[in-house]
Amino acid sequence: MERLTDAPESLARSAEPARVNDYDSFAEAYSAENEKNLLNAYYERPGMLALAGDVTDRRILDAGCGSGSLSAALRDRGAVVTGIDASAGMLALARRRLGDDVPLHLVDLSEPLPFDDGAFDDVVASLVLHYLEDWGPTLAELRRVLRPGGRLIASVDHPFVAYTIQDPRPDYSATTSYSFDWTFDGQSFPMKFWRRPLHAMTDAFTTAGFQLSAISEPQPDPAARELFPDGFHALSTKTCFLFFVLEVPPSATGCNECVVVS
Repeated sequence: MERLTDAPESLARSAEPARVNDYDSFAEAYSAENEKNLLNAYYERPGMLALAGDVTDRRILDAGCGSGSLSAALRDRGAVVTGIDASAGMLALARRRLGDDVPLHLVDLSEPLPFDDGAFDDVVASLVLHYLEDWGPTLAELRRVLRPGGRLIASVDHPFVAYTIQDPRPDYSATTSYSFDWTFDGQSFPMKFWRRPLHAMTDAFTTAGFQLSAISEPQPDPAARELFPDGFHALSTKTCFLFFVLEVPPSATGCNECVVVS
């Protein structure tokens, strides 16, 4: 699922949320904001697309596809896209956007995926892993459904940013949660995320059998300079998200179940 803007007017401290991360309750408002804001439309999505490169005829799983913005961009670039998300409301919006030519499935990333081994050339996970306390089972499944030589392209909250949110600061070496309210039209929606140090992220990737190909901290799209002059300068000089490209090692035997730890 893609992440809403971190602008102060959209966030407030959350107090003991009763039901967190309930995208169904604000799907329409979230999707509308996500379409045009600085962080998603002019920073995170362009960053993911740049890392994906030429995707013509590549079978891509959009893991946490939300309302389908990234799926649509990948499809328009020639990819054969499948989308999954845990929110039925977001998938309904994705269906409205994508029509019937992109398969969409209601799937929780903490559960086994309904796909064969090696079904995809790439998986994109756009601002979704930081919703999970334990990356292990999810990464193992993403690894399973990728062919040998396939890629996982992921973006997450930058750990440098996540550890500045709480005061007093938590232990950087520990995996800890933090919560906010996202606010739409005066109504607050509690959200919960998990932060972990950089070494814990890379350890989780290699334990799942991936090889680290790239770590990226991109600049925003220059087109945003005139649209968001203040925000553009801030985003150009301060980090926000962290991007990874992970590869499944080629298998000499063609066995996609043979996990290689780098």
